[in-house]
Amino acid sequence: MLVRMTAAGVNHADERSRTGEFKLLFKPSLPAVAGGELSGEVTAVGEGVTGFAIGDEVIAYTGVVRMGAFAEYAVIDETALAHAPRTVPLVEAAALPVVGLTAWQALVTLGQVKPGQRVLIHGGSGGVGSITIQLAKHLGAVVVTTVSGRNADLVRELGADEVIDYRTEDFVERLAGNPVDLVLDTQGGQTTTRSLEVLRPGGLVVGIAGTPDPAMADQAGAPLPVKLALTALSARLRRRARRLGVTYRFLFIEPDGEALTTLVGLVDQGVLKPVVDRVLPFSETLDAVQQVLDGGTRGKVLVSTRPAVAQERP
Repeated sequence: MLVRMTAAGVNHADERSRTGEFKLLFKPSLPAVAGGELSGEVTAVGEGVTGFAIGDEVIAYTGVVRMGAFAEYAVIDETALAHAPRTVPLVEAAALPVVGLTAWQALVTLGQVKPGQRVLIHGGSGGVGSITIQLAKHLGAVVVTTVSGRNADLVRELGADEVIDYRTEDFVERLAGNPVDLVLDTQGGQTTTRSLEVLRPGGLVVGIAGTPDPAMADQAGAPLPVKLALTALSARLRRRARRLGVTYRFLFIEPDGEALTTLVGLVDQGVLKPVVDRVLPFSETLDAVQQVLDGGTRGKVLVSTRPAVAQERP
């Protein structure tokens, strides 16, 4: 389908794709338009499309191969699309696909989180963290999150049960004697390694910013040399996890219109609400990317082709 872009979400993966970080795993046909998530309106449909029609408002995550969201129009496969939520503006709906699918695939697909389990979410005030807190609460989990002190009230409003100020508290010490069942690691580095220490036996760390594991090579259909390289790269981390009786998995989300449709339903039911930090004009997309890389945002940064709604939020 051809979709006229209304707003596009800005993500760290956009810059990682631009610099070629994923080039051994995913091979887009160059030259290509960057950007992986958007909201917009269907303006044309191809043969075989059955679930959408011209004029439908939609959202999508296109992935790191097709991309194309940083443009006025994008061609998107039907299987990556979902009808937009009815209860939030179309611009703000662009904040849902990447963070929503990340939360869903971490908590439901990989984690199979059950009521009463404890979940630690690093960076709870960010785009991914803010929606994951809400989904974890919906699943019946006890939610622990790390944020700076100034964002403590925000994450409590989203549903966090325990808040750890990472600037003044050590999360490993704080959780000693009261471990968690799953960690969503949005930070990478030492945070990933130390997160293994706060898990119950059999627990799981799902990383989205740290070290890729061999399963990612299988997911991408990468050749054997790439899988062997990722096996070696993650060997130390996976060995440490085994010694502690826990598991580490790297999550690289895939387009999934069906899961996105489920998430839209949760938005319209009032269970989930995308958190938007700011909306910038489409002409400032490069500035928006840099702002995301600089950090400190509360929720998602979007760019929009509708100048009237493009504004920074306090």
